[in-house]
Amino acid sequence: MSLSDIVSTEMEGLYGSKVLEDLGQIIALYDFYDGRGQDWETSRELDYTPSKVKTNLCKKLIKREARFMFGRTPEMKLRDREGNILPKFTQALDRVLEDNSFSERLIKGMRDCLIGKRVALKLTGGIGEPIGVQFRPSLEFVFEPFDDDVDRLRKIIFFYRMNDAKSANETRIWKQKYEMSHNRCFLTEGIYNGKGECIEGGECINTGLDFIPCRVIINDGLTGDLTGESDVEELMGDQNAYNRLKSDDLDALRFNMFPQRVAVDADGSSLENMVIAPGSLVDLVTDPARGDDGQQASLSMLESKFGYDARFEHTMNRLKQDMHELLGVPNLSLEQLQGLAQSGKSMKALYWELIERSEERWTVWEPALKWMCRSILKMLSVYGEEHYDDDFVVAVEHLYPIFEDEEQERELDLREVAAGVRTPESYREKWINAN
Repeated sequence: MSLSDIVSTEMEGLYGSKVLEDLGQIIALYDFYDGRGQDWETSRELDYTPSKVKTNLCKKLIKREARFMFGRTPEMKLRDREGNILPKFTQALDRVLEDNSFSERLIKGMRDCLIGKRVALKLTGGIGEPIGVQFRPSLEFVFEPFDDDVDRLRKIIFFYRMNDAKSANETRIWKQKYEMSHNRCFLTEGIYNGKGECIEGGECINTGLDFIPCRVIINDGLTGDLTGESDVEELMGDQNAYNRLKSDDLDALRFNMFPQRVAVDADGSSLENMVIAPGSLVDLVTDPARGDDGQQASLSMLESKFGYDARFEHTMNRLKQDMHELLGVPNLSLEQLQGLAQSGKSMKALYWELIERSEERWTVWEPALKWMCRSILKMLSVYGEEHYDDDFVVAVEHLYPIFEDEEQERELDLREVAAGVRTPESYREKWINAN
């Protein structure tokens, strides 16, 4: 059983073939992100080995995007309808997230989403088992939503190859399928060989849940898009041009940095005995074949006047700036940040485009994280001894790693309270209850 067999079996028709094509593209995107896919062909007819220098700006920018959005883990608070925090609910949720190293998995899941177009937020657990929170990359799952609601899953299949055996009988593939039937979620999990025969497991289990404990998060895309878009794909052209120009620059420097010696009317034996060293003397003899025409041998240095520094730097900076602008990541240096570190408003202005881009992504990530919080408490109610009702509100606070003018804002709010334009309750809600 191959990847194509799994997709063909579970996903029929045009959508199945589209998924197969998309998975092949995603493999190439991950290779490009890692740097392996940034190689290029060079001519073999040259009398030298061309330089190949790869500066992986693509990987750097993707990490900066993920770090900016989730470098500070968003705070998720559970409140009742009147706005009061629910300590029991919050403690249970925090315990599950802490046990699963949620902060680390969240930022890595964001990277996978930016590279592979989508990511699956997966919850696991059972009676007597702890609740698990995972993010699975797009190369490890295929899914099928309900026709009338793309956010609700009808079916999702996770899989990965367990070995590299060439024989179909020795090949081992782990496959796990969640599927809705009669308003119940059923789980089928097993290990299969390359012929699709079940080697271990394979029984269908009623999970006891009325929903599939997974949610697919799509990166960008349009209405009804089930595949998403990759940020890596946007950078590929500029990244390839950047690497090749930089490599060509090294070759140009290598061949033009050494001056060439030019001998005119010199005898070959004197050139063969010439020593190039500090303070050395050259015994230059005129070629006897010149006869008595009065010509004397001469030796000079021919230095290259090739100059392109300004144009090269302009092109390289333009490519780099284009990559930053495509993702909305500011291209800042330490010199540009001098004098701005004391002002949170100035820093926000510099990062405003990236903040806007992150807020756009929050329109997808915030509902997914709210779903996760509710689903964890539902699973704790089904599989545990405690019961958590569904009558609560989930608040998600977006936190960005930007210096805030917090003290000045507090002072301004206190002045508003003293002036009577802000109530003490609203001040406590903002600065005390929020913490």
